[in-house]
Amino acid sequence: MAWKLPENSLFAILLRQSWWMSALLALVVFVVVRSFMEWGYALFATTPFTVIALMVAWKQIRVPSGARLERALEKIRNLAWEDFAQALEKAFSAEGYAVRRVKGAADFELEKLGYVTLVCARRWKVARTGMEPLRELVAAGEKRDARGCRYVVAGVLTEQAREYATKQGVKLVEGAELVRLVRV
Repeated sequence: MAWKLPENSLFAILLRQSWWMSALLALVVFVVVRSFMEWGYALFATTPFTVIALMVAWKQIRVPSGARLERALEKIRNLAWEDFAQALEKAFSAEGYAVRRVKGAADFELEKLGYVTLVCARRWKVARTGMEPLRELVAAGEKRDARGCRYVVAGVLTEQAREYATKQGVKLVEGAELVRLVRV
């Protein structure tokens, strides 16, 4: 069973912020604790915030932004389906999933720790995606009793499709996360 951090906990919030927020908080904690304890204890009290700052900084360094992100997404859009599918298989395998290609609303079935996740990726380069492929993916996930669904997109999702995905718990793989996953 995977342990999940509560979404609104301090550490979960810091993991979603920029690295310097955690570093600043570590400095504040150090100053406050140092005012009434020895420096060793103060340094120890900053450890969680320092670790989070380093983790977030490491993730942010590896994520392309701006023009680099657009160039990488354009390269992804120019891939042939087979090359794109192989890159996704390799990436999911590296994350510890057993990957199997399937037909229908999903393109891949990921299995890890006995749980199944369906991934739809075949429309990755469509300029604008609506709700229909997401509905099909959710229906396939319910039929397969999948724990989750992922929808891979290098284009734009309509606002209605984005809301539907959020409401149905479909994880969108797009932008920087897609570039990190495919690594072209």
